[in-house]
Amino acid sequence: MNGEPPAPLTFSFADDGAIPNNRLPLLFYRRGIDLSGSAAPEDIIESAFTANGWGRDMWRNGIFPYVHYHAMIHEALGVARGHARVRFGGTKGEDVDLNPGDIAVLPAGTGHQRLAGSDDLVVIGAYPPGGKYNLCRGSRHEHAQALVTIPQVPLPASDPVFGATGPLPKLWRPATHD
Repeated sequence: MNGEPPAPLTFSFADDGAIPNNRLPLLFYRRGIDLSGSAAPEDIIESAFTANGWGRDMWRNGIFPYVHYHAMIHEALGVARGHARVRFGGTKGEDVDLNPGDIAVLPAGTGHQRLAGSDDLVVIGAYPPGGKYNLCRGSRHEHAQALVTIPQVPLPASDPVFGATGPLPKLWRPATHD
């Protein structure tokens, strides 16, 4: 790739008492991976995530229709097929329309929920090395635990779309020195 990778849109969400979110911003790449003309868009996204160090425990599915978050690991979501409307950040978050090639990178604790989606929706999910998958739904006990575990989640060394020289290391590292 020539020059700098494109800057992602960033979203920051406050703790709403149920969903802790994270002081690190959610990164969103509109058409972050070019899928045009591909008969196997899932393979393209999986290859990109793997090549950039985010190939751990990859899955193909959709996005749960209820608010949830992961308090012990960061997550990348790549839309391979179909479209969805997803709320990031919990009930006071931001509704975003996702289409093929769109990539969302969620720091641990970021709430997300599929509000609507096409029948052919296929999302690729992936995780960086470090951290442990868990599913939290926003209970008081989970929230209290999450406030302890989220700051302990290791920062990834690379961006799932653009690798070690991508925007993620630059955008997430400075926020750790508050």
